[in-house]
Amino acid sequence: MTESSEKLTTTDKLFRVAVAIKGLDGLIQLVLGVVLIFLPPRVITGLANSIVTRDLLGDPAGTLSKHLQEAAHNFADGSSRTFAITYLLLHAVIKILLVIALLRKIMPAYPVAVVVLGAFVVYELVRAVHTNSIALPIFAAIDIAIIVMVIREYLELRRQRAAAG
Repeated sequence: MTESSEKLTTTDKLFRVAVAIKGLDGLIQLVLGVVLIFLPPRVITGLANSIVTRDLLGDPAGTLSKHLQEAAHNFADGSSRTFAITYLLLHAVIKILLVIALLRKIMPAYPVAVVVLGAFVVYELVRAVHTNSIALPIFAAIDIAIIVMVIREYLELRRQRAAAG
């Protein structure tokens, strides 16, 4: 049976959707990283202030508004801006390359994906603790779910290849 004619399980479909979402996320991060290179920091702080003053995040003195304002002001700082751009571009390129390899079922890519995503999880959590980020733990949780799916898919592919001889 060829891959196109075999019946995909719900888990197989979920894996493909998760990997595709991760690829889309990588493309978005790549575009955002490039845009941030050319976008002046004052535009970011102005946008954040505009969102907060229009109560788009609820109470301007609320937690979410404070996080947005703090993040925007930190972004204006050169080191935070450099970190954000570098993180987005590096994360994007690695994700896109791994997604291509996983969708092509290149076996050595699976352990690499687990290690790389695991490193991103650790880094995201450490950075979240130091910056009080509310987004980074969410990204880490998504990466953990994808790690589980990558491991599951890898084990299934190894089983299938062993059975095929």
